[in-house]
Amino acid sequence: MIPCLIRLSSLTGIVLMLTVWAALPAWALAAQAPPPESPDDLSIMAGKSALVSSDQIIERVSVGFGDIAEATAVGPREVLVNAKTPGSTSMIVWQQGGGKLFFDVTVRPNEFLANNRLGNVRREMARELPGQEITLSLNNDAVFVRGTAKDLTSVDRAMAIASTLGKPVNLLYVNLPAAEPQILLRVRFASIDRTASTALGINLFSTGSTNTIGSLSTQQFPGPALPQNSQQNSTASPFVFSDLLNIFLYRPDLNLGAVIKALEAKGVLQTLAQPNVLTLNGKQGSFLAGGEFPYPVVQGSALAGSVTILFREFGVRLNFIPTITPRGSIRLQVAPEVSSLDFSNALVVGGYNVPSLTTRKVNTEVELDEGQSFAIGGLLDKRVTDTFSKLPFIGDIPILGKFFQSRSTNRQNTELIVIVTPELVRPIPAGVPLADLPFPKDFMNSSPESAVRTPGIGITGPVANAPTRSIPVERLMESLKPQRALDPNAGSLKSLAAPRQQDTTNLSPAFEPSIVPAPAIGGPR
Repeated sequence: MIPCLIRLSSLTGIVLMLTVWAALPAWALAAQAPPPESPDDLSIMAGKSALVSSDQIIERVSVGFGDIAEATAVGPREVLVNAKTPGSTSMIVWQQGGGKLFFDVTVRPNEFLANNRLGNVRREMARELPGQEITLSLNNDAVFVRGTAKDLTSVDRAMAIASTLGKPVNLLYVNLPAAEPQILLRVRFASIDRTASTALGINLFSTGSTNTIGSLSTQQFPGPALPQNSQQNSTASPFVFSDLLNIFLYRPDLNLGAVIKALEAKGVLQTLAQPNVLTLNGKQGSFLAGGEFPYPVVQGSALAGSVTILFREFGVRLNFIPTITPRGSIRLQVAPEVSSLDFSNALVVGGYNVPSLTTRKVNTEVELDEGQSFAIGGLLDKRVTDTFSKLPFIGDIPILGKFFQSRSTNRQNTELIVIVTPELVRPIPAGVPLADLPFPKDFMNSSPESAVRTPGIGITGPVANAPTRSIPVERLMESLKPQRALDPNAGSLKSLAAPRQQDTTNLSPAFEPSIVPAPAIGGPR
């Protein structure tokens, strides 16, 4: 009986234990479970290898990112890990029987290779940019470039050398460059227009000789003309004379007369301008000595009957851009122009007499040294116009036929030359007497001896913010950007009506005319 009781007691205990275990919460059961395996750390330097051993036979190996490291089984229980580039990845090794090995693989930068590359680049930097304090520091793929460069060219070369290590970060300063050279362009415009004309002709007329009234002419020069209501027996002269130049002959006893045209004329027009225009290297300079003339433009469509007045410039104009080459010479883009008003070819628009323009211009590019000169525009224009008229048959008679012939000869000779001479100049030093005009008469005695001006820094003190010897590259690049073009008509009525558009990229003398609205057409004012 006792053994049975012992068996019942044991069975009751087992049931009791199972009941208690089933009643335990899930977190308590999880706490009693064995912890999962944590990955092992595996640190390797880039370019080196590590050997991983396993107690069990290895079935399979996997690496998360193959660009950082690669794994190769070299035996049943050994894996060779080769580090490629710095970074972090994971590796899992499956063992026979279901076991697994986990590894966190960290590939460190190879200090020897990095220092070796950095040292080589630093030596190249010192060789190409001697005497300049430029340092390099490497952080992963970024290269920080610090120090002070001599000029912008050195900055570009330093960044190009540093880019061989990785992505360069420009933290350089640069020494303040010297002032840009100023270029003075001396231009000489010389123009001579010569004209010579000769005219010879004769007009014969009769006021009643042999009871005949009439005239004989080649019609080249104006002669006496019969009025429409002339009376043959009138005591007054039946002829109307429009031009008595140059010789007038009349025999009242014969009622015969002659008007002889014999004229020789010569004229000379000389134009000379010597503008001196100053500008910086690579900047455009311009010069105009002349004026503007207005001309009307009739509007159409909805503005029919109204007129817009446009202004066109004329005179001696010069546009140029000088550039100093690495050879020390000066390359010039130059466009000189000489224009004048031509009223002989004027046009009448709505009662307005609009003159035309006679223009001679050159647009070219030359290169020369300082002080040298070029004749970039030379024009020689010779024209001869000969007009001959005669009466048929009678004009061919020897000697006598000369009275029935007329001839007009017009000769034109135009010469234009433009000579340019560039020079490198500097400002006049302080205290040196300035160039002045020799005035023929003195000014009033009450005029002040010196003009009113702001005192200099000797009285007001030095400038508060003195420039430093070096500035960041970005600040220097910002200062070298092209400035906004100057508008000389800012604030004037002309610019408020229609601002003048200027093209700074083209040296052509053409321009957009100024526009000023005008009232409806009512004839010239």
